[in-house]
Order: sequence, then C-alpha cells, then structure tokens
Amino acid sequence: MVSIRHIYQLGVKELWSLWRDPVMLLLILYTFTFNIYVAGTAMPQSLHNAPIAIVDQDHSALSERIRDAFYPPTFLPPVLIEANQADALLDQGLYTFVLNVPPGFQADLLAERAPKLLLSVDATRMSQAFTGNGYVERIVNLEVQEFISRNRSQAASPVELELRARFNPSLDASWFGSLMEVINSVTMISIVLTGAALIREREHGTIEHLLVMPVTPLEIMLAKIWAMALVVLLSTVLSLTLVIQQVLAVPVAGSVPLFLGVTLLHLFATTSMGIFMATVTRSMPQFGLLLMMTLLPLQMLSGGITPRESMPELVQNLMLVAPTTHFVAAAQAILYRGAGLDTVWPQLIWLLLIGAMLFWYSARRFRAALSSM
Repeated sequence: MVSIRHIYQLGVKELWSLWRDPVMLLLILYTFTFNIYVAGTAMPQSLHNAPIAIVDQDHSALSERIRDAFYPPTFLPPVLIEANQADALLDQGLYTFVLNVPPGFQADLLAERAPKLLLSVDATRMSQAFTGNGYVERIVNLEVQEFISRNRSQAASPVELELRARFNPSLDASWFGSLMEVINSVTMISIVLTGAALIREREHGTIEHLLVMPVTPLEIMLAKIWAMALVVLLSTVLSLTLVIQQVLAVPVAGSVPLFLGVTLLHLFATTSMGIFMATVTRSMPQFGLLLMMTLLPLQMLSGGITPRESMPELVQNLMLVAPTTHFVAAAQAILYRGAGLDTVWPQLIWLLLIGAMLFWYSARRFRAALSSM
C-alpha cells in the first residue's frame, strides 16, 4: 500500500539533499539563466557582423549601390580590396566573404548580356558561410532589380510579392533560440537530477538506510520524481518570467499555465527515464556517458533544431516513441503560435502514454535493483 505521507517526507528529504549540493544548484542556476540568455543572443544560425570585402573593378553606380547595401548588424562595413589580395586575405581568415564585381558589370547588365559576380566564401566558418551565402545573393539581387527598374522605361512587373512572417514578424532569431533552450533544459535537468539523486544515495550508502525503513521501492521512486519535477517546474517558471520575458523581451504567444501542464507531463516521462538510467549505471561517470548518448538524439531528432519533415521517414517514426518529440511539438505550438488545448491534446495523450510506460518499466528496474542489494 502506497503511503502519501511517506512519499511526501521522502520527497522533502530529496529537496534538502539537493539544497546541500552546491554543484547541482549551480548547474540549475546556470542552465535556466545564463545558458538561455546566451542561446537567445548568440544564435549561430543567424548572421551577425560577418566580415566582407569587395573587389570593385567596375567603379559604377551599381557597384556602389551593392557595396552600400552591406551594413551592420548583419555584415561589418565592407572593405575595398584589390583582386590580387582576395586569396591571401581569405587564407588569413580576415574575411568570410569576398565579392568580386567584374569590369563593365553595369554596362553588360543594361545590355542584357547576363554578367556574373564572383563570391568567394571561407567555408571553414561553417555557420556564417552556410547562411551568409543566401544573404549575399538576396542583397545583390534586390539591388540589381531595383537598379534595372529605375533605368529602364518598361513598366514594372505586374506581380509583386509581399512577405508577411507570422508569429515572428521581425524574424528575430532570439525568439526561437531562447525558448528552445528552455525546452531542452527541461529535458536535460530533469534526467540529470533524478539520476544523480539515486546514484548519490548509492555512493553515499544511504540507500541501505532506506531499505530498512518501512517504505516501498515505489514510494522511494515517486518521492524522487515529484521532488525533482517540482524543482525543474519552478526553474522553468522563473526562467520564462525573468529571463525570457523580462531580460530578452521575447513575447510568449500562448498560455503559460498550459505550457506548464505539458511540461509536467513531460517531466513525468523524463524523470522516470532518469531513474531507469541510474539503475543501469554504477557511478556518476557512467551515468554521464549514458546521458550524452541519450540527450543528443533526443534533442537533435525531436524537431527542435531541424524540422521533422526534413528527416528520413524511418527516423520520424522511431522518434514518435520519444517524449521530447511530442513535448517540442506542443511547446512550440503553445509558445510560438498561441495554440490551445484543442490543438495540442494529441501530444498530451502521447506524453501521458509514454510517461506511463517509462514509469512502469523504470519501477520494475528500480525494484529489481533494490532487491539485489
């Protein structure tokens, strides 16, 4: 028979044990504050202050327009260099992009001879090179199109594209980075805390003390789950309120209580997962290695970094059994698009089912591990 009183008292013991662990407290504080701030302000997917040089061999009005179109904060002010300097400067790593405007570029363009520009990219700067190539192409095309429309008597195209970005009108990368880091932090810290709590008891020898007390393995497990889930849930609330909405000024479109409800279901699954991982490892170093092998696939393939639609179909189907897949989908729908319960209820059911299965299997493993002591 499960005793609510035992579960409560054992959970309070877990909270006091965590309070006396400064390393874990520092990890929680760092993860839900500074780490989220860094993720929101230094997203590697966005281009920021990229160094660019321009070889202007045309010296025309159009080449000056193109040069003036590159400005902070996306690019550093472009530097004019000679053609024979380009390779050496790229080799030295001084510039990520070198744009070469050939002689007679403006005249050939007006004469409809389809001139070409040369863009040299330092691909060792992977994040800047990958995204910056498209930035440079769009900027040059816009300047060329505007120049042609002003210098030709023909009417403008009857079709004009007006871009309107929903849910993030300014296309601010910090909105995505900071909120996704909160989602990832919930998964990581919940697994770490519950797994470390069990391994810490084993290493300190206090697990034997629990075995001689009138408590059951299920009560011990439930106490660790509710205590660690409470810590992560409170940290999430403070992070959303102080770091996301106050410091970074990122708007939350949906209902925060609904998001916390989804988070609670996700914590039910991940804390159970932490208990399971602690039962198959014998020390914190082993737990850390297993954690790296588990967290990377959970975060990389859950749809938070790369859309699930762009993954192989086999990977999409396999990741349906991971709680992070449904948590990321529900959290993004609520926080970004303002979705309600009528939209995210399938993810809630999935999280409940996966959490129940993980809890059942972890409870069996935990009971077997205690019986072997």
